[in-house]
Amino acid sequence: MAEELDVVVVGSCMTDLVSQAPRLPKAGETIHGHKFFIGFGGKGANQCVQAARLGAKAAMVCKVGKDFFGSSYIQNFKENSVSTAFVTQTAEAMTGAASIIVNDAGENAIVIVAGANMLLGEEELERARSALGKAKVLLCQLEISSHISLQALRMARQSNVRSIFNPAPAIPDLHPDFYKESDVFCCNESEAELLTGACVASVDDAGRAGLELLSRGCAAVIVTMGPQGCVVLQASNPKPKHIPTTPVNPVDTTGAGDSFIGALAFYMAHHPSLPLEEMSRRANLVAAVSVQGVGTQTSYPYKQDLAAELF
Repeated sequence: MAEELDVVVVGSCMTDLVSQAPRLPKAGETIHGHKFFIGFGGKGANQCVQAARLGAKAAMVCKVGKDFFGSSYIQNFKENSVSTAFVTQTAEAMTGAASIIVNDAGENAIVIVAGANMLLGEEELERARSALGKAKVLLCQLEISSHISLQALRMARQSNVRSIFNPAPAIPDLHPDFYKESDVFCCNESEAELLTGACVASVDDAGRAGLELLSRGCAAVIVTMGPQGCVVLQASNPKPKHIPTTPVNPVDTTGAGDSFIGALAFYMAHHPSLPLEEMSRRANLVAAVSVQGVGTQTSYPYKQDLAAELF
């Protein structure tokens, strides 16, 4: 790939199979639902699509199955102007899938099968090395093998590429190098809670958890808190800063955290001189738009949907 990329995401793709029903079925029970749809999800892909919709030249490094869902996902990337040069298809596993049942109260039951995501390995990373080395920002999460995420972060560090690490879904025994190898360590309240072992319910709690994460070697930490905005801390100036967000009436909060991180990657690539607090403030506003639409990627705003001053 000749052109230099703004954002490279090494991560996951999931096909969401969503059934809406009055209630969740009991074991052995068949009930009638009233709506079914297929959505595109997976933390890595969500973040990549949001960055691309804001105008970042983005590429996805991921693995899907040689199946209908895998082919559909590749088409979805193309429709969102995401480069598929490093998307590989395997016959050894199905495309990652999430079977989701949502009841009328908005509660859900989810079964995730990671499938092909877990087969993304060193060979695929090596193929993407030159593109990754020239990118402005690398983005990683934990929905693939964690050692592949860590290796990607190390590759970025060797090439002086700025990186964002999102420890999601969180694991309590996270490898200590994750804290040191990423430039921005971005997690939500529940992930911060699992990693630090301390309750994170308020802005002050998030600040304390952030300080603990900084002490493990992070250069910068962002703890996202949904409607409460986020808390930003930097090793150079460790005082926690609360960045509030605009109150909105949420319709569907699915994928809002990924919208925030994708937007943050866009700002780090396109406006690298902005203070991290200002990038976070703008990313909050992008995520606030996403919760006002239904679905995950379907709710992600494009550049033209947003106020000009965000750019």
